[in-house]
Amino acid sequence: MENGSTKTGSAAWVEKLIHEFWATSPQNTLNNGTGEKAWGQPLVGFARATHPLFKKYCEDLSPFYWSPEQAFQLAFPAEPVPAAELSVICWVLPQTAETCADQSRETNMPAERWARSRDFGEKFNCALRLQLAASLTAAGYPAVAPERLPAFAYQHSGQFGIASNWSERHTAHIAGLGTFGLSDGLITVRGKAVRIGSVVARIDLPATAAAYSGYQDWCLWFAKGTCGMCIKRCPAEAINEAGHDKDKCLAYIREVSAPYAQRTYGTEATPCGLCQVKIPCEKSCPL
Repeated sequence: MENGSTKTGSAAWVEKLIHEFWATSPQNTLNNGTGEKAWGQPLVGFARATHPLFKKYCEDLSPFYWSPEQAFQLAFPAEPVPAAELSVICWVLPQTAETCADQSRETNMPAERWARSRDFGEKFNCALRLQLAASLTAAGYPAVAPERLPAFAYQHSGQFGIASNWSERHTAHIAGLGTFGLSDGLITVRGKAVRIGSVVARIDLPATAAAYSGYQDWCLWFAKGTCGMCIKRCPAEAINEAGHDKDKCLAYIREVSAPYAQRTYGTEATPCGLCQVKIPCEKSCPL
């Protein structure tokens, strides 16, 4: 029997679903023959679909960015619901200490553990998205993982460059899990060396209280005018004092680091991530 704190439909129950899948799924692996998990313990947050930033993102990236209710309706076209009836569940998967240590020793190409986390670890993240959505739906709370929808795609926006129609990082920011850094990575209390996932569900969950007000509050560069270590860590010179050059970053990943990882490690994803380690915000919020 469930106790009050893990009652079906509660925030604790949802968080337990995520943690149990992280702890028990054989897919949470680097697939390197050691039995190592791909990720450290998840950090979970919640947002109401009525949060004004969801509307702002849709306006900024009109017409292709999805609101939570639009993503939900794509999965349940016969069951349109207002934003007031939807919650957005987000999680952060931190890189392990071993993966970060290996990656911090590299200067131009990703370490093997990092490449494996980007490949096999992200496959686990995709499985977690689908598993959580299925578990919620089976329990009577229809849910969808927007990033797993067939229509999920990247486009080139006029003002912001390449962008997807659902951003895990921006969603996690709304859910109180972190703020953005100079490199555009999300700085969380578990640091910036993370992957992120989310699910939209017809369920009433309390929003996580954010310990910040601005979208760059936890970055030393913007908060105090110091640091800039991610600039030095970027082999593509895609980060500078003005921010992050998405096109230069993407070109390096697709043309240099991903082919290297495939040749060297046999991985199939698109790793780089050197700007996420050997920096003050690697493992925690630096402020």
